[in-house]
Parts: sequence; C-alpha cells; structure tokens
Amino acid sequence: MSISTENPMQALAASMTPKFAVSYLRVSTRGQAERGGGADEGFSIPAQREANKKKALSMGAMVGKEFVDRGASAKSADRPELQKMLEYVKENADRVDYVIVHKVDRLARNRGDDIDIMRTLRECGIQLVSASESIDDTPAGMLLHGIMSSIAEFYSQNLANEVKKGLYEKVKHGGTAHKAPIGYLNIRRIDEKGREERTVVVDEERAPLIKLAFEEFATGNWTVSDLADYLAARGLTTRATPKMPSVPINKKYLNSILNNPYYKGVVVYKDVDYMGSHTPLVSADLWQQVQDVLASHINGERTREHPHFLKGSLYCRNCGSRMIITYARSKSGVRYPYFVCAGRHSKRKRDCNQKAVLISEVEEQVNLIYARYSLPANQCVALEEHLKNTVKVEKKRYMSELDGLRREKNTIERQRKKLLDAHYNDAIPLDLLKSEQKRLAKQLAAIDHEINAYEAIFTSALEKLEEAIEIVKDCGVAYKLAPDSIKRIMNCAIFSKLWVEPNGEITAEFKQPFSTLVDATEGAAGQSDKEETRDVIQTFTDFFSAIQNRISNFFGQGLNNDFLVGDRGVEPLTSSTSKTRSSQLS
Repeated sequence: MSISTENPMQALAASMTPKFAVSYLRVSTRGQAERGGGADEGFSIPAQREANKKKALSMGAMVGKEFVDRGASAKSADRPELQKMLEYVKENADRVDYVIVHKVDRLARNRGDDIDIMRTLRECGIQLVSASESIDDTPAGMLLHGIMSSIAEFYSQNLANEVKKGLYEKVKHGGTAHKAPIGYLNIRRIDEKGREERTVVVDEERAPLIKLAFEEFATGNWTVSDLADYLAARGLTTRATPKMPSVPINKKYLNSILNNPYYKGVVVYKDVDYMGSHTPLVSADLWQQVQDVLASHINGERTREHPHFLKGSLYCRNCGSRMIITYARSKSGVRYPYFVCAGRHSKRKRDCNQKAVLISEVEEQVNLIYARYSLPANQCVALEEHLKNTVKVEKKRYMSELDGLRREKNTIERQRKKLLDAHYNDAIPLDLLKSEQKRLAKQLAAIDHEINAYEAIFTSALEKLEEAIEIVKDCGVAYKLAPDSIKRIMNCAIFSKLWVEPNGEITAEFKQPFSTLVDATEGAAGQSDKEETRDVIQTFTDFFSAIQNRISNFFGQGLNNDFLVGDRGVEPLTSSTSKTRSSQLS
C-alpha cells in the first residue's frame, strides 16, 4: 500500500504502524501433532509458532492470523488450512503485508504448487518470508527460494521412493506394511541392541471371536447381519482410536473381516499377494469355504419364514409339487403345524387333492425310514475290516502322487521367488508381476488343496470310518438324536426325494450310493448271514470301483482322439436327430 510522501506526519504515522503478518504452520504426521508438547500440539508446532513470531517482530510486524495444518503432507496443496489461508489473503489483500513460514518446505514440497502459491501472493502484493531462510523479493532471494523449493521437492520424492523400497522389502520377508486388522495388534519392541522393531501379534481378546466368526459362517447357517449381532453380543468390538471409541461390530465391518485374506496368512500389497510371517487365525481351506458361502449370498440374504429340517425334501406324490409349511389354528387358539402341497395351496394344481399332514407325523415316519435300513452288527464288523484294508491300499497308491505334488509345489515357489527378485531389480514391470503372481498363486492354491485333501483323507479316514460304522449300526437313533441342522444335511445327502403318498405315508427315493446299498440289503434278505454280508461288501466294492473307473476314463482318455467330437460338431444334424435317438433306444 503506497503512502504519499507529501504529508510528513502521515508518512511518520505509517512507519510507526506495525505491519500485518499471517503465520502458516504445518507438520507432516499426526504423530508429530499429538506427541508431547501439551495442548495436543506436539513439540514441532509450538517451535514453529515461536520462530515465526520472532521473525515478525524483527521486521516490525505483528502476527494477526494463524493457520495450522496438523498431520498434512506438503506433496499436495489440497490442505484445508492452506486453502483457508489463501482465501483469507485474497479477501484481505489491503491489510496483509507478509505470510511467514518456518521454512519454504512447510508451504510446499512440489515445485508446481510452490509456483501457484507464489503467484497468488504476488498478485495480492504480499511478501513470503521464511523464519530460517534468507528469501525476499530481490533476485538473489528469488534464486534462493527457487533452489530451496527444488531441494524440498527432491527430498519429498526421494523419501517416498525410500519408503516404498522399505515397504516392499518388509512385505517380501513376511512383514505387514499397514495397520493390522482386528484380531491382531501392532506393537513396537526394542531388541537387545536398542533397535526398534515393529511387528504384529495376535490379539488374545478378539482373536478367538474372529476364529468363531469364520467357523460359524462357513456352516452356511448364518447371514452376515445375524452373525454380526451374535458376535457383538459375545463381546466383539472394534479397536478404539484417538477420535473413535470402541463399538460393537456391525454387518459392514464383519463383511470386511470375512473377505480379508490377512486372516489366512496372506498380506496384500499393491494388489500382489505375499505370504506373511504373522500367525494365521484360520486355515486356507476354511477361508475359502467362507468365500464360497459369501458368493452364494451375492443375490442377498433372507431368512426362511418357516424353517424346518424336512423343508425342501418333501414332495407331493399326486402332482409332484413341494410340500410347504402352514399353520392351522383350533377353536381353542392352539396352532398346529402342517405340511401342505404347494401346488394345491397356490391353486396351480387344481386337480391335486393331497391332504395336509401333521409335521410331527412326518418326522416320526422319517425316523422309521432311517431305523428300517440300519445294518446288522455282523455286517458292520466285516464291512469295517474290508474298508480299512481298502483305505490302506489306496494310501500306498496315492503316496507317490503326493510326492509329485510336493515337488511341483517347490518348483512353483522357486518361480515366485525368482519373479519377485526380478521385479526388485527392475527387470519386469509391476503389471506383469501382478498377472504372474495371480497365475502362480492359483496353481499353488490348487496344489495345496490337493495335498491337504490327501493328508486330511488319510489322516482321519480310519477315525471317520469307525464313527460312520457306529452310526449305521443304528441309523434311527443317530438321526433322532442329531440336531436339526445335521438332520437337514443327512436328508439332503441321502434322499433324492421324500414322497408324501395320498394316504399320508412317507416313502423314500434314495440318492447314489445309498440306492445301490439299499437294493443290496433288500436283495440279500432271506440269505444266510455269511452270504448276506458278502453280498453287501461286494456291492460296496463294485460301487467304488465304478467311481474309480469313471475318474480314470475321464482323466486318462479325455484327450484321446477316439473320445473327441468329430469335425461336424457336438450337435447332430436336424434331419438325423430322430433316427439317431431311435437307433440308440433300440
């Protein structure tokens, strides 16, 4: 603001009036803003404030306005307090004389942003002042400003590159490059040489509930919302932060937990998977089961209106429709549950005259079906011995295949290591690394699944076999004592359909292999115990041999020219369709 020199008294008054200065302060991290110093300002902010005030006094100026960015990087000019300061100086250009910073890099560490900020200040006639650097509007001062700004930009970019290298090296060796999710804790330890080590440990309070979340959801009996409410009632809460208190988890939070591969031991960094050194809370198989259940819920989750373990297995013999549940109320107000034909109930099958049947009566009849097909004790003993010998023979045969899978796994792991080494040495770009990592990860997952399947089968096969034999000794008792969820699984696995006959009787249509076994036991009726047992065992042997032959034919001859489709294609010619079908039927 120019002052006329024609009035000496006015010029004297102007020279005695303090200049108006705006002070801008900034720290890069929130830790610097909150660690020590009092008043939640750390040590750096008060130090910058004091230096700026001293600089203003030395220039005969007074700091009339202050702007502070706490925990904001100077890589970008999109900082709230910086933008407020620029708006303020534009609106008060006639009052503000100086903008004071502790150092030029507090204002910007990007040369382009520095130029834009300086252009704004010059247009408003305001001078930038550094409390610790000799910059001004002289050519020498402007040169020094440009040099300091370039140095600040170089420092920022070089620091970012060094941080990226450090993070890559950390995840390469199994470290966690981000804040660990709920169920883990980030801790700092000092080793015997006084060096700081940042690592991740299991949160003993929340980890058991995280495991429970995966185990329960893998059963398929929960929606995410219901399971979140259940876990919240069990005490699973989020971690408290300086600004947010700990609260019970909700559906959205639980969904992010169930989708996070960190819990199976995988660290994802820059869309690339790395094997972490932290303790996995769940196995890879359990994590995949949860992903499959989540995928099955992709169209939304809903709770059944009338859930029952027989719902979905019962069909009407008259019209073939499913049987659904409805309730009838007596005059006294008591509600009775019934299975009714869905076709008749909705009037889609007007000619169906299937009567409703009490649910309790249906349950009792299904119990009798299970009891009817129990194996006698002598057949169970012989069958158990036969199957144990079969398991031992199969184990020997598959051990050589298992060794081959392990060698293939070692080869792929060496390829992954070479791939990472090549990327760290700038031999391959990041996009190629990602695609190759995904390809190798899929191969490893498939091999791990096969290895785990082999080991799981032959480790627990004999134990499961003994348990199964105990169950079939008296299927009726086993079914009757099972919880509803297990009854539903048994019904879906054993029966193709349970028919409700016109007279209310329940008849069973078995799935394989149970239909074959039922036919064998019924066909052996009237024979001697020895002959009957031999026939049942032979039925088991024939059935499993047929399965093995199908698998061998598919994998062993699937690429044989004799089994491939001819040049004409899969579909026969339209004119020959009926002739082909008739010849096949004859």
